[in-house]
Amino acid sequence: PEDTVTSSFASFIHAARPEHLSQTVRQRSKRMILDSIGVGLVGSTTSVFDIALRYCRELYSSVAVSSVYGKPGVKLSPTLAAFTNGVATHSMDFDDTWHPATHPSGAVLPALLAASQMLAPNTKPNGLDFLLAFNVGLEVQGRLMHFSTEAHDIPKRFHPPSVVGTLGSAAATAKLLSLSSAQCCHALGIAASLAGAPMANAATQAKPLHVGNATRLGLEAALLAARGMEANPLILDDIPGCSGFSAFYSVYQPKPLSAPGEHHEFLLEKQDIAFKRFPAHLGMHWVVDAALSVRNLFINYAGSFCPSQIRTIMLKIPVSKYINRPFPSSEHQARHSFQFNACAALLDGEVGLGSFSESSIHRQELRELLDKVVVEHPEDNVANFDKMYGEVALLLHSGDVLTGKCDTFYGHWRKPLSKESLLKKFRSNASHVLPEEKIEAIITLVDNLETLSDSSQL
Repeated sequence: PEDTVTSSFASFIHAARPEHLSQTVRQRSKRMILDSIGVGLVGSTTSVFDIALRYCRELYSSVAVSSVYGKPGVKLSPTLAAFTNGVATHSMDFDDTWHPATHPSGAVLPALLAASQMLAPNTKPNGLDFLLAFNVGLEVQGRLMHFSTEAHDIPKRFHPPSVVGTLGSAAATAKLLSLSSAQCCHALGIAASLAGAPMANAATQAKPLHVGNATRLGLEAALLAARGMEANPLILDDIPGCSGFSAFYSVYQPKPLSAPGEHHEFLLEKQDIAFKRFPAHLGMHWVVDAALSVRNLFINYAGSFCPSQIRTIMLKIPVSKYINRPFPSSEHQARHSFQFNACAALLDGEVGLGSFSESSIHRQELRELLDKVVVEHPEDNVANFDKMYGEVALLLHSGDVLTGKCDTFYGHWRKPLSKESLLKKFRSNASHVLPEEKIEAIITLVDNLETLSDSSQL
């Protein structure tokens, strides 16, 4: 069918060209690629990554051509490499976040890395083709999220990267493989049948599987479409009485995607990405910055941080059940706990990789701080990453009250990380598995991605 929402998306994917990417879009997306690689590398040191890797190596035998983060010499089939690297990327909840809320890079980049190695030597995409495919995957995710007002708030039902990420991966891979417009349409339809994961698995080891599956299944959808599989050509349209992509959202109002060119502006041009400074759910970054602010006030007030002087720790946070966890007992729960992250920041003056270790989580002094936490949900503090705030107030035994508030943390799209901060994060993450010379080589490679003749070098 012509002139449908789905056909407009398929036409966009097929027609997008490197010259449609502005310099701003290129630079922002290269920052995302570099950060995502670093997050994936440090994620390859986690136990959930080890489980996923063992699963793939032990239960599947196939042509092994695609690389795995942090494991020199290890190769898997393209789809399993995409899955494993997607798990690594989200294993610490350290990957980038967009608005409406999703983790865009981790659902797309591993599929493109795996597909680049899969293709025959004379058909390898160059760096500019790779960058274009990556941005097509981002654009499809962002446009789909904007079809629903529900998607603008912190999610309650489906984990967004498992939904829009799967279609973004399919779109990006379809572009990299140079599929026809009809094949791109079918790739989206197939991906929709492979998408979706419930929010109930947040704060568990299963949550990283959502990103691993999104990037893997999107890749599979594109490969199936390339081999002739068909799907509903109206999958993105709102058809009364028959749910397509609208099944994932209670409010769904799709609009056609304009053709790439002078009248189309990529969403990444309008809005930057949020990069996390420490490995935890994005909402934690507001309360940590607020806690660090009030900690400094307390030190100026008392001369040092003295928990015994604190009677109550008041957190003013938005309503979001899965990240309101008073006493987390595992690293994944701790990464999704307003209470834990606020208290860890108060106690240590920072939150980092080590904050979520078993020994750190179960410290007696941290538990004593958690016992003092009281939560309030002000009506003006909405569960929306573009509008929420974090406030931490210390009610002292003396009767004094000290308050720290954060409206926009450092790393948010309104307050982006500097190039120096992003490089510092990447070097720190990558240093867990790579020597310095390889770390610097990756930085140079990504910085000059447009000139790379063979993107599989990544």
